[in-house]
Amino acid sequence: MIKRYVTSAAVLVLVGVTASGLSVATSYRVVPEKSVLRIEVGKGGAFGFVAGHTHEVEGRIQGRVTADASDLSRAEIQLTIRAADLRVSGKGEPPDDVPKVQERMLGPDVLDVARYPEITFRSRSVAVGGGRNAAADLRVTGELALHGRTKSITAPVRVQIDGGSLTASGTLTVKQSDFGIKPVSVGGVVNVKDALTIHFTVTADSAGF
Repeated sequence: MIKRYVTSAAVLVLVGVTASGLSVATSYRVVPEKSVLRIEVGKGGAFGFVAGHTHEVEGRIQGRVTADASDLSRAEIQLTIRAADLRVSGKGEPPDDVPKVQERMLGPDVLDVARYPEITFRSRSVAVGGGRNAAADLRVTGELALHGRTKSITAPVRVQIDGGSLTASGTLTVKQSDFGIKPVSVGGVVNVKDALTIHFTVTADSAGF
């Protein structure tokens, strides 16, 4: 009789907690085909030879996100970009320059993809700000590993969870020199910008988890 009472009480407590709104974090798989990284390199940037315009580099993002829509401060993010898959978009580039820029970018002077094949990010903390229309503004701090070095960075991120889908986007700036990449100078004439502006959009799906 006592055992039955204890069991019933446990069930009632569990039902009460569930009804009170306790939720469980959901795992989302990043969809590379819908998750884009775009890097802007300033005039005469490290990926080119011609001053006077901005180079654009594009890539795809892989990884996973674990998030509870009711408490995004507990979200965990792991992202990977294959360095060798980064491509110069060719936007605003003289066609003959694109293969030269591509080769220089992937080579030992810049990304050195033979030694450092992946760029990774792992979150360490998430601060939740405001938001509207089911979207939230976050400040995500984590470790960015690039070119054999790991640095802490913080990025503003706009995130929205709609059923089994999660979408996040943001922009941040990093310095090449922080990761041991020396901005390329061509003939001592081209002014090279150290800072890179990175735009990202991540789309993730809970299907399969």
